[in-house]
Amino acid sequence: MSLERFSFNQATAKYWPLPDLVAGCAAAGVPAVGLWREPVAEYGLARSAALVRDAGLSVSSLCRGGFFGADGWFDDNRRAIDEAVALGAPVLVLVCGGLAGRPLEGARGQVAAALEALAPHALAAGVRLAIEPMHPMFAADRSVVATLGGALALATRFPVEAVGVALDTYHVWWDEQVYPLIAAGGERIACLQLADWVLPLPADVLVGRGLPGAGCVEFGRFLRATTAAGYTGPIEVEVFNADLWARPGQEVLRDTIAAFRTVTTEAAAPLTGECQP
Repeated sequence: MSLERFSFNQATAKYWPLPDLVAGCAAAGVPAVGLWREPVAEYGLARSAALVRDAGLSVSSLCRGGFFGADGWFDDNRRAIDEAVALGAPVLVLVCGGLAGRPLEGARGQVAAALEALAPHALAAGVRLAIEPMHPMFAADRSVVATLGGALALATRFPVEAVGVALDTYHVWWDEQVYPLIAAGGERIACLQLADWVLPLPADVLVGRGLPGAGCVEFGRFLRATTAAGYTGPIEVEVFNADLWARPGQEVLRDTIAAFRTVTTEAAAPLTGECQP
């Protein structure tokens, strides 16, 4: 399978220095990378933009904005939008934040208010805010937006060019409504990320994701659904995994490419429904 739509998310090889990651991707024929604000800031925003551009790569997304319950959230998210512009990233992924001392309804109201405040700047900048629904186990501390339905309900209040959703298979694969919602809200899909749900669950579920094909997610069905809904953009592989992070970045990239090729090649194959431990 071609790598034309493949994007290597920086989080999959968290400790690989940015220059090495960019060089490795360019050498492997990877067309795009998903970047994170912290390592970009460490290397320097202008230097990072030049590094990626000179290597002939594009930036599929920048992560992350959001955390709307934190002090200074407005200014930080405005900066994040401007950073996305500098990097040429068309999408800013939003991890909307947990309770932050509010009741659940109040925290969700804060997300809506934050989007209202930020959408005009995003629209003017040409950057889509991509609300990432996260698995409900992260609702208290990371995101009170726990379903694709909830994310779409927020996004559809705004122009499609300003606010969309980020679909991460790790977070939404379990939802019985996910496929009808993908079909109904296809134009709102701004970012597509692949990671697998593996068994047994580790003690720290945040860093226990697997490369695509290692666990329970029905990638064939998922990829067919997003394509049918009209999404033709980059497909990022973003895997938080402590074992991967301990390995050399070049090895991680190699195995990520292999996993991507496998699940995209098998996208048209019959589904087995098996959950691999």
